[in-house]
Amino acid sequence: GELLALLRVSGAALPSILIAQNKAFTAARERRASFEIGQASRHPTDGFDMRNFGDPRYIGWGGGLPVWIEGTCVGAVGVSGLPESEASSLAKNAITCAISVGSP
Repeated sequence: GELLALLRVSGAALPSILIAQNKAFTAARERRASFEIGQASRHPTDGFDMRNFGDPRYIGWGGGLPVWIEGTCVGAVGVSGLPESEASSLAKNAITCAISVGSP
């Protein structure tokens, strides 16, 4: 859940930097997509307040995905500055590319 690398596309909005980091933090710590965390918190009857996690870095917007290698969560990718579905898709593509580059 701690930052190892950050890439900001030229012209990307400055707030997206922290938001992307928080999405990755959430996904890595909870070992599931940040969107899923957000959906659970918005559920009308079974939902819970995001503040219940005890850390203000937790965020429930789409774009944060955990990275799994051989059944172990080794980190996460967070993407911000796009609609949730696009951010999640780009994060998934980044993970796929990173894993395929690192494969023998």
